[in-house]
Amino acid sequence: MTSIVDFEMRAGAIEQLLVITGKQVADERGTIREVFRRSAFEAAGVDVSAFVQINATESRRGVIRGMHAEHMTKLLTVVAGEAFGAFVDLRPGSPTVGLVETVDLRPGVQVLLPSGVANGFQSLTESTQYLYCFDEEWRPGMPGVACTPLDRDLDIGWPLRIDVDDPSQLSAKDRSAPTFKELQT
Repeated sequence: MTSIVDFEMRAGAIEQLLVITGKQVADERGTIREVFRRSAFEAAGVDVSAFVQINATESRRGVIRGMHAEHMTKLLTVVAGEAFGAFVDLRPGSPTVGLVETVDLRPGVQVLLPSGVANGFQSLTESTQYLYCFDEEWRPGMPGVACTPLDRDLDIGWPLRIDVDDPSQLSAKDRSAPTFKELQT
């Protein structure tokens, strides 16, 4: 029996953040998921014609990556495994600055993230493959900010225990990034 899940988009709590369910068709053989269909995004009123780079990461269970807010729009999804996605608005002057939003990420669930909103995730499965589409090519030293995913004031409820001294779980760069309050001063 074939089942179809249609493309759906909803606004997140952070201004301009969108949570998307891509079209999915499943049958006895498995599932086909649309990671990106330009016409579906355009019909929903989103201009995504400028994506120029796609990256994938593979992370083991418990790994945290983020919170990074480069000056680029990102379309994020998990193509294998599951992740706890965390997003924080770091845009000065935004009506939702400082707001944290979390999304359970699994294949078929996507987040369209505006420039200046930080993204991070924790892998919840033995292996999680996380896909990023960018509207600008990433380069070292590009404009943007980052904050530590361990910021107590942001109170991100990471679901798995974090060993802050384990570099295979959390990079030194992410661990030592500034807090949200430090970014505001």
